[in-house]
Amino acid sequence: MANADAVGKDVVGDGRDRDGIGRPRNARPRDELGRPLPYGTVGVRPIPDDLSLPPRESIAEAQRLLTEGRSFQAHEVLEASWKAAAAPERELWRGLAQIAVGLTHARRGNATGAVRLLRRAADRLEPYAAAPPHSLDVAGLVAWTRALTVRVDGEGVQRLAPADLTPRLRQP
Repeated sequence: MANADAVGKDVVGDGRDRDGIGRPRNARPRDELGRPLPYGTVGVRPIPDDLSLPPRESIAEAQRLLTEGRSFQAHEVLEASWKAAAAPERELWRGLAQIAVGLTHARRGNATGAVRLLRRAADRLEPYAAAPPHSLDVAGLVAWTRALTVRVDGEGVQRLAPADLTPRLRQP
């Protein structure tokens, strides 16, 4: 039932992208905020589905992407670490990924989504502040995230500058 189209993705009769065994795979290119673009458009290079980085490399790559304004891709990097993390650090990585998703919502103009995700992220990270692993500035991230949440909740996202949406993940 599946057939390959001109861009090499598998398509099921309903037009959705699927891999060879029918699992969803979105082959559409995406912009820097993860929004789908029309087929044939050049989007940003995606993060590989099988990305596996050691914690310090994951943090460095996520920071690079956040600094470039690519919070959606930073989320993908952090999510890979979250899914691979041992139980004691899983919620740490989940909180970091949620910061990136909250920033993506803010960059897309969705203040409500940004506030929700940023609040969850700060709550999830706070237990790690006393003994932060991997040279993360967890206390600073929690404070930064809570301050940004208050600002977005009160003012919206329209007046935020790119620098307002760029956290520092590691301690100075």
